[in-house]
Order: sequence, then C-alpha cells, then structure tokens
Amino acid sequence: MTEPKRGFEPAEFARRLARAQRMMTEAGFDALVFTTPHNIRWATGFESQFWESPTRPWFVVLPREGGPIAVIPEIAAPQMAATWVEDIRTWPSPRPADDGTALLAGVLEGLPRRFGRTGWELGREMALRMPVSQFLDLRGRLRGIDCADAGALIWAIRMVKTEAEIGHIRHICTIACDAYDRVPDLVHAGMTEREAARALRIELARLGADSTPFLPAIAGPGGVAQIVCGPNDRVIAPGDVLFFDTGSTFDGYWCDFDRNYAVGQIPDAALRAHEAMWRATEAGIAAARPGATTDDVHRAMAAIIDAAGSLGNNVGRLGHGLGMQLTEPPSHMPGDGTVLTEGMVLTIEPGIEYAPGRMIVHEENLVVRAGPPDLLTRRAPREMPRIG
Repeated sequence: MTEPKRGFEPAEFARRLARAQRMMTEAGFDALVFTTPHNIRWATGFESQFWESPTRPWFVVLPREGGPIAVIPEIAAPQMAATWVEDIRTWPSPRPADDGTALLAGVLEGLPRRFGRTGWELGREMALRMPVSQFLDLRGRLRGIDCADAGALIWAIRMVKTEAEIGHIRHICTIACDAYDRVPDLVHAGMTEREAARALRIELARLGADSTPFLPAIAGPGGVAQIVCGPNDRVIAPGDVLFFDTGSTFDGYWCDFDRNYAVGQIPDAALRAHEAMWRATEAGIAAARPGATTDDVHRAMAAIIDAAGSLGNNVGRLGHGLGMQLTEPPSHMPGDGTVLTEGMVLTIEPGIEYAPGRMIVHEENLVVRAGPPDLLTRRAPREMPRIG
C-alpha cells in the first residue's frame, strides 16, 4: 500500500478557492470568514497541534476575488508562510482588549463590495472559534457589511471532495480495514474492553494511522446496548458480540466505519440480525447514486431494518458525510433532502435493536460516482467473524 503524499499542491488549493468563489458569488457573499481548524486547513493547508490551545482566535478570509487572507496570531506566521497563502496579517495575541478584531475589520472593510455580506460559520454542525462577544463587537464595527450565516454554503462547498481528498480518505480506510482483519489475533475472551481497544489502537498506529481519536469498543451478550460510549473495564466473555467503531485519521482526513465480532458461540437471533444489517448495507450502497437523495438512501435501508423486526432506532439517522471531520453533513434521514452528487463521501450505517438492549450496527464508507458507488472500505464479511 503506497502512502499518498502528505499535503496538497498549491494548484489543489487554487481549485478549491475558485470553486468556493463561484459558489459564494451565486449565493451573494463578498467573502467567507473561517475560524475553525478544519475549514482553515481545507482552505490553506495550515495545520498545528496548537489548535489544542483555545486562547487565541484565528481567521482566514476567502474573498470573492483574489487570494485568501490569513489574519492570525504572530506566533503562527512562520508556519502559515510555508503554505500557499501569500497575504498574512498578524497581531501579538493574546491581547484581550483587541484580539485581532480591528485587524480583521480592516481586512473586511477593504474588500471589493458587491453584496455587502460576509459569510460565517454560524450554521448547523458549525461553531465559531472565537468568543461570541468578540463576534458581536466585530459585527457592530462593520458599517454596511452584514455578518451572515454561510453554513449551508460552506457545507455545499466541502461536501464534494476532490480526487486528492478522496485519496487520503481511501488510504486511512485501507489502514483501518487491515487493522480490523487482525482483531481475531489481537483480542480474546478475558480481556477488558479497554485492553481490546488499546490493542486495536496500537495496530492502527503501527499500520500508519496518524491518530485514532474515536474508538468505541463495546461488548455485550448477543449485541451491544449502545455504540458511542466506552471502552470500559468490562471483561469480554464467550457469547458476546464485540463492536469496534473507528474514526482514525491520515493527514487530516478521517475514516469512520465499524465491525462486529462473535466471541465464541452467539445466539442465532444475533446472527440473523447481523445478516439483515449486511443486506441493509447492500441496499444503502446501491441507493447512493447521483440524483438520489439522502431520504432515498435512508428509505432503502429502513425497509430491510423494519422487515427484520427492529424495536427502534435511537441513532436518529443511518449514515452521514465524511471528510476532514468524523461526521459531516448530509444525514441519511427523513427530511434531510440532500441530493447526492459525484464526489460526495458518505457512510452507510444501518442498525437494528433486535431485542431489548441488543443492537447490531454495520457501517461502510463510499464515494458517490456516476455509476455504482466506489467503496473506500472492504465490505464486512457477510458471516460475523469469530474470536476464539
């Protein structure tokens, strides 16, 4: 397996910017202002562990015309200068009295003005990485410039991935598939969930994952009660279903998919539920075509889940977008209504509660293509793999 080159060429970022500028013009914005790590990295290539410090705000402005403008703390200027960004403005942060507000206001006021609107990360599944009081202060300073919600536009831009982005996601998916294949050799009855998760995390790192921030490892007799919390110190026992879900990363891009393992002999009802979710996954994959909607993908899976006798769905959806974040829009759920287009990266994630407190969940990652979807993960075995 050849590791993709880390980072992206300036031409890649230029293409991203050009697409964003076309779309912001259509939507009536003079600029987009990014404050969060994933959007700033998407636009510039800038990455730093310093994001773990919440002390300083950061801003990257994408104007409707021209190149990006970084308005950032002085401490980050050398690394930002190593990216494709040429216009870098700095201030000596932290400076609570004016932590970049005046500098950013000057940048926005100096841009060509056609619509009188700047777009911000104010929408669904977004958050400003700056104090709300600072945003309100900035908004009050800008005369004749509206600070509007551009959440829907930003997601529309980012939902369609470039081939370079897809290559990164494919790579981390392959690493995780290889690690999952090793689970029967790494895990056994008598280990705790925490020990099993540690073994898988080490294997993921050995195979080349940069990090594994998300790794529920949950076991339960015949199925699991939930899929988002853990691991804990529960001892894995014969008759359990062991559930792993990994969000691992390579160069800023995520995989997100799960696998189930039978520990010794498990109930026939669990095996039937596993078979039904395998078929539901097939239906979701088949439905993920350009022109279909997320509602259509949900409907295809839900029909099989319901026929299998599910007691309910407390997850709320049957998959989502994937990229520089573990979960991104859209959501496979009634009413989401997103029309699928080529280049979207999605998870297909059906689940069933086949008995009280007993769930079986499947998940795969794919790219929407003109024909059949392009699977980024190797399909889970139709028959649940066995440990011991």
